[in-house]
Order: sequence, then C-alpha cells, then structure tokens
Amino acid sequence: MLDALTLATGLAALLLAVWCGWAAYRDQPTKDWHFIGMAVVTLLTLVQLTVGIVWLVRGEEPAQGTVIFVAYLLGSFACVPAAGFMSLAERTRWGSVTVAASGVVLAVLEVRLYDIWKG
Repeated sequence: MLDALTLATGLAALLLAVWCGWAAYRDQPTKDWHFIGMAVVTLLTLVQLTVGIVWLVRGEEPAQGTVIFVAYLLGSFACVPAAGFMSLAERTRWGSVTVAASGVVLAVLEVRLYDIWKG
C-alpha cells in the first residue's frame, strides 16, 4: 500500500474528528461544511480502496492475508459515509459526535491496514 496515502487518510480522518468534536462541544449538529469534509475523507478512502484492489490484482500480497485486508479496506471505505447518514437522522450535537467517532475509528482502521499490509 502507499504509505503516504494511508498517512494522509488517517490524518484527514483525525482532523474531521477534531472538527466535528468541536462542533459537538459547541452543541451544534453537522453542517454542510462538515459534509464537505466527510466527502474529502471518503474520496481518500475510495482512492485507497482502488489502489488496494489494483495492487491485489497485480499479484501483491498483504503480509497478514488478503481476506482480512479487503475486509478492512471495505470497512474503512464505509465508515465515514455511514456516520454521515446517521448524523443526518440525528440533527443534534450527537450527530456531530457520531461523525467525530467515525473519524477516530477510521484513523485506527488506517493503522491496522498498514499493519496488515506490512506485517
């Protein structure tokens, strides 16, 4: 996997978590600009998903197994959009908390993806 892409995705996820956490602290729901941030993070995970699949098709092998690697790739791709949809349903500060939590979860998933690929 591309180390720079994994790092960029993890850092973007943490920035999103801090941003939405700040909104929750201020008792605000997710706003339109938060959704733009979620879209940027989701785009990074889509690029990562594409790169990971291309590398697998080329014959590269993750150190800890292909099935678990693909499962983590799909989970990281779905993490932030799922929280975004849940925050639309919960238009209070708890929607912002949900997105902030998904940013932290995504950052942890990125560390795990790196670990699965490198061994």
